[in-house]
Amino acid sequence: MKWIESKAGTTGEPIKLFVNEVGEGKPVIFISGWPLSHEMWEYQFNELPKHGIRCIGYDRRGFGKSDKTWSGYDYDTLAGDLNAVIESLDLHDVTLVGFSMGGGEVVRYLSKYGSARVSKAVLISSVVPYMLKGEDNPDGVPQDLFDGFVKDVEDDRPHFLAGFAKDFYGISLLNNAVSDEILQWHSILALQASGRATAQCIRSFSATDFRNDLPLIDVPVLIIHGESDKTVPIKVSSDRTSEMLPAAEYIIYEGAPHGLFITHKERLNENLIQFINENVVTISNPYTDIAN
Repeated sequence: MKWIESKAGTTGEPIKLFVNEVGEGKPVIFISGWPLSHEMWEYQFNELPKHGIRCIGYDRRGFGKSDKTWSGYDYDTLAGDLNAVIESLDLHDVTLVGFSMGGGEVVRYLSKYGSARVSKAVLISSVVPYMLKGEDNPDGVPQDLFDGFVKDVEDDRPHFLAGFAKDFYGISLLNNAVSDEILQWHSILALQASGRATAQCIRSFSATDFRNDLPLIDVPVLIIHGESDKTVPIKVSSDRTSEMLPAAEYIIYEGAPHGLFITHKERLNENLIQFINENVVTISNPYTDIAN
């Protein structure tokens, strides 16, 4: 466990990011989803090091043990923080794994910094390519819903997050997908964040358009999404991403909710181990070829 320094952002002022590493072997950076910290990956960090994988997790600024800044929650800055982690640890041939909001950091990093240090990418329950409903994105999520999330966070963050977690894991009257204790653990992790970061990141992951970033990706990509995800609907997210990255491997978990890193942890671990450890095959992205 260590802290690394990042000077990403418009101010250039250094901040500290908390980093945790487990295992030895091929390096993999796990990027958490909103509103959690790197500790959400516990069940991956418990298993993947057994298979020659060096698991690296860091807390996004404003979350977990990292510095709680007032600003810097835009994706350019967050991708800069990811770059700081990669460079500080001098990583090469790294696989980037981004969950939900973290998928945006993976895509923005690759479009902004390139793939010289990255060999593969995994997008799990990702917000990519564009969440917000508009004339050119009619299947997106209405602005009013995100505005309501921000208001609820600012009014009573603990209450909002507790309710949000139930949809996150697909809890219903007929489906207790996770235990009450998992829900409590989720809230504990989420409440380590600052209220400011929690609200500002809603604005970032809802309104950032990654459609111009995707054609710049030139590494193998694995896309995983739950068919029953109510938090990030699959139709507007991973279905679209798979169309824009036709060479990517796309796996849909039937009946799975957003938080499949818990509800479907064994299957996810198997898919990650296989993808991370398989030989890299050079791909050709027709969208990249057109852009060039």
